[in-house]
Amino acid sequence: MKKIYFAIILVITFMLGALTYYFTNLLYFTEEKPFYFGILNEKEQPSNWISEKDIRVFPDKIVINIENAGISKYADTGSMLPTLGENANGIRVKPKSAEQINIGDIVTYERAGDLIIHRVVAKGNDVKGDYFILKGDNNSENDGKIYFEEIKYVTVGLIY
Repeated sequence: MKKIYFAIILVITFMLGALTYYFTNLLYFTEEKPFYFGILNEKEQPSNWISEKDIRVFPDKIVINIENAGISKYADTGSMLPTLGENANGIRVKPKSAEQINIGDIVTYERAGDLIIHRVVAKGNDVKGDYFILKGDNNSENDGKIYFEEIKYVTVGLIY
């Protein structure tokens, strides 16, 4: 009988500890949640825009052949931490169609004159056209529908 009581007390203690941890996280991480239950948020991986054949390694340099590529710098807003920070250098391309952009990709769009870089978490189509739902990796809320015409670039590589 003592073993049954001990097992019940052990289970109740474990459950109370788990509930305490859960509610503590809710209190301390209300705006931005880089960790939820102590585990990094899972997200889709970005598309593979650069194939291995486009990367050439030499003794004194590395050459990456990417058509119509440019370089990006990032403001320290915190919305894409830990993926992007002000010390990162990005390689970006202008997408030609909505089909090139996939869930997991990091894209740049323009709103009210500002460039915003967030990750694609969903995509769809409505009467206005192809749209994407974007969200900063470190944000709790998404940006709403962003239409293909608003998207300026897709980040295809990061160099730190």
